[in-house]
Amino acid sequence: MSFLALVVLAPLAAAALIPLVRRAPAAFALAGAGIGLVASLWLLADAFDGVHHTLILPGLPDMPLRLISEPLNALLSVMVAVVGAFVLVYAVGYMKEDPDKPRFFATLSFFIAAMQTLVLAGDWVLLLAAWELIGLSSYLLIGFWYQRPGVWAAATRAFLYTRTADLGLYTAVFILIAATGSSEIAAALHTGGAAAFAAGLLLLVAAMGKSAQTPLHDWLLGAMAGPTPVSALLHSATLVAAGAILLIRTSPLLPSDALLAVGLVGGVTTVVTGLIALGEKDLKRLLAASTSSQYGLMLVAVGAGVPLAALLHLIAHAAIKSSLFLGAGVFQHSRESTRLTDLHGAGHDRPRIFAGFALAALALAGIPPLSGFFSKDAVIAAALSSEHAALLGSLALAGTLLTGAYMARALRILWRGERQKRPVAGLAWMGAGLAGLASLAVILGRAFPSIEGVLVSHLPESTVAQIAGLGAALTGLVLGWFAGGQRLLGPLLTWAQQGFAIAGGMDAWVVRPALALAQACEQLESRLYRAILAMGRLGLAIGRVVRKSDERGVDGLIFALVRGSLALGAQVRTLQSGLIHRELAMSVVGAALILAALMASLLALT
Repeated sequence: MSFLALVVLAPLAAAALIPLVRRAPAAFALAGAGIGLVASLWLLADAFDGVHHTLILPGLPDMPLRLISEPLNALLSVMVAVVGAFVLVYAVGYMKEDPDKPRFFATLSFFIAAMQTLVLAGDWVLLLAAWELIGLSSYLLIGFWYQRPGVWAAATRAFLYTRTADLGLYTAVFILIAATGSSEIAAALHTGGAAAFAAGLLLLVAAMGKSAQTPLHDWLLGAMAGPTPVSALLHSATLVAAGAILLIRTSPLLPSDALLAVGLVGGVTTVVTGLIALGEKDLKRLLAASTSSQYGLMLVAVGAGVPLAALLHLIAHAAIKSSLFLGAGVFQHSRESTRLTDLHGAGHDRPRIFAGFALAALALAGIPPLSGFFSKDAVIAAALSSEHAALLGSLALAGTLLTGAYMARALRILWRGERQKRPVAGLAWMGAGLAGLASLAVILGRAFPSIEGVLVSHLPESTVAQIAGLGAALTGLVLGWFAGGQRLLGPLLTWAQQGFAIAGGMDAWVVRPALALAQACEQLESRLYRAILAMGRLGLAIGRVVRKSDERGVDGLIFALVRGSLALGAQVRTLQSGLIHRELAMSVVGAALILAALMASLLALT
């Protein structure tokens, strides 16, 4: 079997087997993830050796489905497989006491398979199918605890936000296929002119929805209603990453005007959501806002024309953010809450967990020699080397400063306070998953030169970017530790805690109208259904009346004639006795009557 197919089929087989067997769901999920990881590593090794793989599958007429493994696809596949495997290890402990483990591990395995399909897709049709499947999986996982208050609403909000933006991807794909006459993604990268500009803006809209970019960032904070392993995977290497991956893969077709729009959206998002994170009262929501901010930095790099910088930050962020969420999950189990007011001193409860969380936090802030330092340095250097260096560079540095501030604030709250150590079920599994990802958050930066080599691409070098980026990170850490979010935000605090919503935000402009439209459609459908039933009942009543009139009217008349005819026949039959003397007598009487009639008519004439 092709390793290219095995990457997808291994977790997909686990997702299919778990509901059927319903025993040892974690073992099946880990086996599927492990086999998929080995296959993806094999593809990456081949990519470094210059070997590319293509698997063509039956599809639409003249549009076959393609799975491809080139250096970029192989890197993304390994990222998904590694993060997915460690998150599943963590989930074994996290979900230890949950009664619905088969549904959880089956859906999570399906989520990984769908994401692998997305990053390996070589044509638009397969990419669209995978795009839909990760949306469905995320809806099911965010709403996993649907019995709890507010969970269903959070899943629905996430679904509506992303589905609304997905219209941009569909329209862009139609434009690109029409312009190139092919469904291959590689063919679309050579599109130019107005088609490229329109498609670029539409792809940006789709990426804004998936990667929670301003003003579509609010849904991601609500997505924290799902289990922590879901948050870790969703924010780092799957759903939210899909938007950035889409723009990185399609960056060659984006004209300069579209690139500027991408950079501006990313720059605004990294600042706006950074301020939201600084004012958050909940640790997981803080990390969620941070996710939007970091993907904003990736879009800045794409907009600056250096997608490699965005890719490196995407890879580093996958390890960093998943580590942060996994650490937050342990603190949540320890204190039975994620509210920051309840987490004071939680780091003292689990010093090793806090150490992994702190390393990931410092990496996200951009402190050397951790991986985040190298990826953020690449993003800032890209921004400063662009045609719009003053604008994009300022936004990137502001985002870096805010990252340091909100991560220092979180570390300060977790460290300062009284120790309240409580037993945590499954801690060994959770610690193992966190340790693996935190280690990657520390050392991944050393692999970046090799990635540059295999992609045959180079980053802009800038000493100013290194100094400015490190200075912004350290300044943010100091301000966040000593000043705190409330003092730093000042009059913006309340607005930041409301998500910088204007006139009700996207809830008022998208979610509520969509729900109201759905409710109106449901009411219309109910009325039509009732009207159709009423018409049916009327038809049945008319049928019953017609049947009765038929039975008592027409049928009654016909039957009466029949009965009369039968009676008359019976009377006439009595005359046919067969006796000769009676027949002669009747003949004489008849002849007499005829004679009498003739005589009467003659007399009348005379």
